[in-house]
Amino acid sequence: MKIKNVILAAFLLIGTSAMAGSGATEFTVDGIKVILKNTPKDVISVRLFVEGGTANYPDDKQGIENLMLNLLVEGGTKSMDKVTFKTEAEKIGTSMSANTGLDYGSVNMTCVRAFFNESWSLFSDAILNPALGQKEFTLLQQQLIAGAKSAQSDPDSHLGLISRSNAFPNSNYRKDPAGTPESLEALTLDDVQKYYSKIISKKRCFIVVVGNVSQEELTNLIKSTLAKLPQGATAAQEQRTILTEGKVFVEDRDIATNYIRGVMSAPYANSKDGVAMRIAMSILGDRYFTELRTKRSLSYAPAAFYAMSAINNPYSVIYISTTNPEESMKVMVEEINKIKSEGFDEEELTDVKEVFLTSYYMTLETTSSQADVIGMSEIMGDWSQLDNFTDNVNSTTLKDINKVFDEYSKAIVWTYLGKQDMVKEENFVQPKETKNKPY
Repeated sequence: MKIKNVILAAFLLIGTSAMAGSGATEFTVDGIKVILKNTPKDVISVRLFVEGGTANYPDDKQGIENLMLNLLVEGGTKSMDKVTFKTEAEKIGTSMSANTGLDYGSVNMTCVRAFFNESWSLFSDAILNPALGQKEFTLLQQQLIAGAKSAQSDPDSHLGLISRSNAFPNSNYRKDPAGTPESLEALTLDDVQKYYSKIISKKRCFIVVVGNVSQEELTNLIKSTLAKLPQGATAAQEQRTILTEGKVFVEDRDIATNYIRGVMSAPYANSKDGVAMRIAMSILGDRYFTELRTKRSLSYAPAAFYAMSAINNPYSVIYISTTNPEESMKVMVEEINKIKSEGFDEEELTDVKEVFLTSYYMTLETTSSQADVIGMSEIMGDWSQLDNFTDNVNSTTLKDINKVFDEYSKAIVWTYLGKQDMVKEENFVQPKETKNKPY
């Protein structure tokens, strides 16, 4: 690695290591869990995390959480219509958004210290007193339906969904958090109102705040606002599924480029094995770039990665878009087999560790990204495990990544989207079981 990159990595490690988790405080306000990271920054980020994700709704209600949470921040409140609410937020430089995923959803706010009280008033009003009116519901519903139709026609988006559904057909991961055109069209305002009453509650939600805010100040604000939320019920949690059998799914589509995605099980992200697997998949991604793009020109963008969006049922992905699917899959599995029999090498591990930590800390430069990481880690089981992340990376050995990669690369669920006549059943090979382990 070049000297300047080593210096950059060291600077980031020293200057931002506290952002990874140290310095945060957890407390409870009238039954609501709160995680506060006090920083000198005058930009404050607030997140209301909603646990459960796709486990919160049945198949025919896919997209309901996404629609509901976005309606909270875009549809106005009982005291302010949509335009008035947005105008008030813009006056003080406050932005709000909503996200949904496989295991959680969130309502997000970013504001400046000088107008934190006013911003909190808008944020809490949107959560406690949303208008949930028919006009804004219909408008947002139509926008989401259009987005869902666009996702179906986009090969990468469609492949991501069907590959997950093929790998975990009996899991809530078969559902699309954004919704399908059919499920979104069937939703009614009454459905959304009932879902809001069921989901937005103390037992299913927690709050993360990062910025220049004291615990006392935040406690007082919550006591006068979000403490009014109902108790509700604890969210269901997605059960883990370990893939032990390789499978093949082919969807015929007449497109210029063929898309292939292989799914393998993985350990939990913030565990020691999870960190080792994330490093291993990063190295595999580098090898794919060299073998599939640079040497053979089989693809512009081959990839291998740990799916960070899958928290409670983790998995890894190998991916390629190519005009030569037969040769591409052969090379992809050959690289896996080579690692399983020979192992990774020390230089790969050293280089990836440096880049891995540097990239990680660079994502924590804003209060928004810090709030996201803290919240995701809490969904993973305990936000305080962030304190161990740097140590887990630095202490990961060659034996660790060889062992965990071998353990979780035994079965691939292949999904192919493209011209069916360009592939045969035997092209979708599985990794070999090696006798001489490299650990």
